[in-house]
Amino acid sequence: MKALLRSFGYAFRGLYWAVRAERNLRIHAVFTIYMYGCLLVPDWFTVTRVQWALLLLATALVVAAELFNTAIEATVNLATDGRYHPLAARAKDMASAGVLVCALFAVGVGIAVLWQPEAFRRMAAYFATHPAMIGALAISIAIAGAFIFSARPSPVPTEPDRVPGQPHSAQP
Repeated sequence: MKALLRSFGYAFRGLYWAVRAERNLRIHAVFTIYMYGCLLVPDWFTVTRVQWALLLLATALVVAAELFNTAIEATVNLATDGRYHPLAARAKDMASAGVLVCALFAVGVGIAVLWQPEAFRRMAAYFATHPAMIGALAISIAIAGAFIFSARPSPVPTEPDRVPGQPHSAQP
């Protein structure tokens, strides 16, 4: 049971590092929060269970692709010691292309599910009758922008993970 819990800890640590180091993942996170906020809090959009499933799948696909891309880039950088190699560049470009394909799919799903002109009219009417919410939205967008564009150093573990059953000194 400890090993299982530890593996979840490693996964959450990986997610934390990716959000901290990868601007594109922060962009995906912000757009996801705004989209689900518009779907869950007010009653503007009509979304069926199947449409919810498609939105959740598209969101997970983009985040997973971004995480895979980040892992591939880190591995390539480690293998090449940061030096340019055409195959390394190709691998990184293809991993990035995978994220692009997933993101375009997510945009297509979003358009297919959320293209509801009446919902946008209700949203506009809400903001027209609640002008203070325009200010709150502007503040939230400023905070989101600061989160997205904040410079963060790439987190590198200072100590290798201990392998269960091995003494610490056995690690390279």
